[in-house]
Amino acid sequence: MVQINENYQKLPGSYLFADIARRTAAYQEAHPDAKLIRMGIGDVTRPLAPAVVEAMHKAVDDLAAAETFHGYGPEQGYDFLRNAIVERDFKARGMDIEEDEVFISDGAKSDCGNIGDLFGADNVVAVCDPVYPVYVDTNAMAGRAGDYDEQAQGWTKLVYMPTTADNGFCPALPQVPVDIIYLCSPNNPTGTALTFDQLKAWVDYANSQGAVIMFDAAYERFIAEDDVPHSIYEIPGAKECAIEFRSFSKTAGFTGARCGYTVVPKALVRGGQSLHDMWNRRQTTKFNGASYVIQRGAAAVYTPEGERQVEETLDYYRRNARVLKEGLSEAGLEVYGGVNSPYVWCKTPEGVGSWEFFQRLLEEANVITTPGAGFGPAGEGYIRFTAFGDAEATEEAVERIKAMLRG
Repeated sequence: MVQINENYQKLPGSYLFADIARRTAAYQEAHPDAKLIRMGIGDVTRPLAPAVVEAMHKAVDDLAAAETFHGYGPEQGYDFLRNAIVERDFKARGMDIEEDEVFISDGAKSDCGNIGDLFGADNVVAVCDPVYPVYVDTNAMAGRAGDYDEQAQGWTKLVYMPTTADNGFCPALPQVPVDIIYLCSPNNPTGTALTFDQLKAWVDYANSQGAVIMFDAAYERFIAEDDVPHSIYEIPGAKECAIEFRSFSKTAGFTGARCGYTVVPKALVRGGQSLHDMWNRRQTTKFNGASYVIQRGAAAVYTPEGERQVEETLDYYRRNARVLKEGLSEAGLEVYGGVNSPYVWCKTPEGVGSWEFFQRLLEEANVITTPGAGFGPAGEGYIRFTAFGDAEATEEAVERIKAMLRG
């Protein structure tokens, strides 16, 4: 008889955002006239930049003629996009990343999960707490997380690194040996970011321990402060210990179009094996590459017109983040993030749990958020708001919440 992957049976309930969707749908069905404002899942709402749309239209036309038709593309991505990435995202900031160290994919979420294929089940994994659920759940599926402890709201084999207001949202170095470290800066869900010195401490630690850092930089285009690195490769020694994930989803509105990339330096070697070569082998075996049309659209992000148009959209979301942070603070809530990130991390009123406050916001203010408890044990007592919504709706949501809290 077939043997299934028993690790799936250990996963608690459903994926966080599926649970939010279920609760929201139930409320909407019971209250069909309620005007809900969605500030939960981090999905963008502004359209693709005109330069991107134009490039995609032209790419579709290419597929309509034999002379310009493209079938299977390179699994690693087309040169026109990889070259643009290297020049604009790395060399322009003084980083020496080579074209063949960049692997185009259908999004950072996929790569963050798939990267686990390179590592054995016995590796000890460290995650920030609170944490983006994909890091945890994919390691649980692979058997690296142990068992889920319902009482502790965590996994027995994962090393949780509290990332809270008490430590300035900078996790302390682990007190036990770890092999794989997940870092996200700017952080999802807290909206905070690591400084150059804080990130350097992690690079030095990983190199001294022979560990590998999984660095999620999906929100780097939102960085506003000078002492916050846009890439881990700004830190000396990072090419020997870190893999970086990037996405066009939040920076250029590709949540539906799907495109991202992962950087695996050739200098990164563990167990005598090149992780770059292993990832290349994995991708050429399991992935046929992102579509030609989408990659043409992504390349347009790096044109002068594309950069200007994307920046206008980012400014739109940045303004929403300011409105959220300032408005929630005026309402008497304790808030973090929203400066280098589209996320605002809000402490719930004293004695009110994350899911309880989520439900109250849904029912009394008709505002959909994300409960912090869904991001790990240290997320309890917090709510995450996203700035990806409509500007008028964002302002209205703030006013609704103020009115709710006034009672």
